[in-house]
Amino acid sequence: MENQTNECFYNMSMDFFYNNSKHKSDSWNSIRLNIVQSFGSVFCCFILFSNAMVIAVVVTNKRFHYPFYYLLANLAASDFLAGLAYVYLMFNTGAVSRTLSVQMYFFRQSLLDISLSASLTNLLVIAFERYIAVLNWKVHSNLTKRRVTLLIVLVWAISIFMGAVPSLGWNCICHLKTCSQLAPIYSRSYLIFWSVSNLVLFLVMLSIYLKIYTYVKRKTAVLSSHTRGSLNRRRTPIRLIKTVMTVLGAFVICWTPGLIVLLLDGVNCHEQCKLTSFKRWLLLLAVLNSVMNPIIYSYKDEEMWLTFKNLLRCICNGTRRQRSSRANMRSSSQEPGSSLHTSDENKSAVHELDD
Repeated sequence: MENQTNECFYNMSMDFFYNNSKHKSDSWNSIRLNIVQSFGSVFCCFILFSNAMVIAVVVTNKRFHYPFYYLLANLAASDFLAGLAYVYLMFNTGAVSRTLSVQMYFFRQSLLDISLSASLTNLLVIAFERYIAVLNWKVHSNLTKRRVTLLIVLVWAISIFMGAVPSLGWNCICHLKTCSQLAPIYSRSYLIFWSVSNLVLFLVMLSIYLKIYTYVKRKTAVLSSHTRGSLNRRRTPIRLIKTVMTVLGAFVICWTPGLIVLLLDGVNCHEQCKLTSFKRWLLLLAVLNSVMNPIIYSYKDEEMWLTFKNLLRCICNGTRRQRSSRANMRSSSQEPGSSLHTSDENKSAVHELDD
């Protein structure tokens, strides 16, 4: 019996693990699933386009060449990765999930885990940057580009490692009794660790940002009574912190229900909790978070919104120029033939006059 329980099943398909975890397939018909996939695909296209535009805005506008905006662009990059992960998941879910190999399932889930870890770690780093800036009472911190680059590399190194942990060994492929229901090859102990650590980080970040916000608001109230002319400049730190707090609030609201469901799965609450009926709705809620972030950036920052519109105009003008250049090429290619045709007509007219 011990040999059987410790046997590893790396060569089995996911259908074997779904049956082992007694995963109940939801009763969604193909029409309902196609509707959800269609809406999810539209959201994913918006996520990819809008977050790519946010990165382009930060790169092209020199006013955004500061540590805060570099880290904000890195957060947009994590949302871009989330969009790719959702696209891949949308078309590898449902009945297709059971046909996947173990390696393909690990790849599918690790994309989601990496994007979540990158978003969370980015928010922590932004909190660190805002804390330094607020202590020095400056709009932007004194972090050099080299340090910001190292922080960005560190964010992705941690995220990739966290996403790869299940495939590196913390799974239930060799211990089938410890398998979870929502992620049939993930160990329940890993789901408990994953969900609890993220929820604790949520609380830590909320407390940090609330402390920063209250400190800035107090100091602004004191300074505003003495310096009226620089009031707009003093309000700028509050605006940036409000932007980050809005992003953090949306992140917590969209991801907390999913983490709670994973925690319930980790503690083996299956029959009473009916977890499988919520999983697709929670996925759409997580997708909505990556949709909201670019809207929050542009709504809270007028300069970013103006640069965003200018880039859209450049793209539209570029496409118009390409069309006009193609039209000119076509017309120029037709001109020699038309000139030959007119010259022939002129020659015939001369001959008629001579006659």
